[in-house]
Amino acid sequence: MIAFCEKHKDYLRKKPQRNLSGDYTFTFYESMVEVDKPAWNEVLAHSDFFLNTDYLRLIEKVHHPHIVHRYAIVYKNKRPVFVSCFQVIDFTADVFGDLVESQITDLTAKKTKLFDKYIDKYKDHVVMRLVTCGNNFISGEHCFAYSKGIKREEAFFVLEKISQIVSKEEKLRGTISATLIKDFYINRLPKEKTLEENKFIEFMVEPDMRVEIPDNLQDVNDYIALFAKKYRNRAKHIFKDGTAVSKKDLSVDEVKLFNKQIYSLYENVFTKAKFKLVKLAPDYFYEMKKGFADTFFVSGYFLENKLVAFDSGYYLPDDVLEAHCIGINYDVNKEYELYQNILYHFIELAIIHKKKHLNLGRTASEIKSTVGAKAHELVCYIKPQNTVSKVILNPFINFLQPTEWIPRNPFKEE
Repeated sequence: MIAFCEKHKDYLRKKPQRNLSGDYTFTFYESMVEVDKPAWNEVLAHSDFFLNTDYLRLIEKVHHPHIVHRYAIVYKNKRPVFVSCFQVIDFTADVFGDLVESQITDLTAKKTKLFDKYIDKYKDHVVMRLVTCGNNFISGEHCFAYSKGIKREEAFFVLEKISQIVSKEEKLRGTISATLIKDFYINRLPKEKTLEENKFIEFMVEPDMRVEIPDNLQDVNDYIALFAKKYRNRAKHIFKDGTAVSKKDLSVDEVKLFNKQIYSLYENVFTKAKFKLVKLAPDYFYEMKKGFADTFFVSGYFLENKLVAFDSGYYLPDDVLEAHCIGINYDVNKEYELYQNILYHFIELAIIHKKKHLNLGRTASEIKSTVGAKAHELVCYIKPQNTVSKVILNPFINFLQPTEWIPRNPFKEE
């Protein structure tokens, strides 16, 4: 009987054109292989690489099995108008650092009936389950796309409805601790507070740092010539300190050859990160380069023929270069200014490839501002799904609040 019920639930989940609200219906998918690609692409219209079906299929392939991927296509009057991607992740309390660990300790000490079952079950390895609408491996607004058939306000209405459905149906497989929707640029939010009205909590995260590349530049030297003397001299010292380090654009075969070293350098940076939600798989960089050789780049930094750093990113349509993961040997980072040289290398690549916008992502906002990056504020939304998560989420949200920093302007005053 139980097996029959589970099969029936699976059938209902996969049933096409289920009712969502009013004229809206939806189809839910458990793998990108199952997705109706013509319908998905009709909505996407190649507007976002990170919602591209080939990219999402590769992300599924190279990530750990405990990360579950879900997709939805929403229809209005039977025409596809909205697509969204979800990641369901189980993770431990140490993800949040000492702040949440102490919160869990307090809960254990209280031993109230409310938490007894939860704490006993996970006494050695406290686990939360998070449904994320969006991509945990990329910063920025990549959780959904919608067609011209609906307005942005309608898209947020649909987003709330479909997120509710996904969380409800994934709860059949275990306890949902929270639903997270990420990331939105503040200046693109609709006036209607659809998510807040449905018990989502809005909170700020570290801003996306973006460099706008001026016209008619030939190389990075033309770029720093626009700096005030103080920052121009600083950039020259950074370049001088990095002279002994050679840079090389790595081919698919070279990424495969250096894969272990690349991943080890990535782990160095990942370990230092403030918030470590999910970790890339060991073969991520090779598989991404193999799958998108012309779009995804990996650059190696060599000191005496030894790989000491790397950077990676995407050449995207609409004049965008998206910086991605980096890796650094911190033993030689300061001496050779590896991190600073990586930032200028991203700028150099944007100029060479005629890109107008360089997205440097989150973290190290002040340092990125010294090379000309401007902050674009981001907000996320989170909705607790049970009592334990309500208690944990307050310190979690506080932990994720942007740290104070001083914006720098390296350019000459006009």
